[in-house]
Amino acid sequence: MKQLFLAASLTLCLSACSTVTIKPDPNVTVSNLPSYEETRHFFMWGLAGEERVNVKEVCGEQGAAQMQSQATFLNGLLSTLTLGIYSPHSVKVWCSDKALNQEAV
Repeated sequence: MKQLFLAASLTLCLSACSTVTIKPDPNVTVSNLPSYEETRHFFMWGLAGEERVNVKEVCGEQGAAQMQSQATFLNGLLSTLTLGIYSPHSVKVWCSDKALNQEAV
């Protein structure tokens, strides 16, 4: 029982969350809901997998107001349980909204 508790505790500790947010213009306001959201599949501790999102394809001419890559608790848990063989990440993009941009000016 002690070994099971130790293994569960170690799994929880190793499955940490992380977020990287890029906001090209800090004066632009973004809505709460992203315009694009997808889970990207990575393998071998993130060394293999498609890491690019075509922002022009997602947002068109209006461009991106904010981009985010996130390893959630569930993503970290899956990575830990598969010993890094499968390491998913969540990707979000918020497109610029001209109405919001004009209010920020």
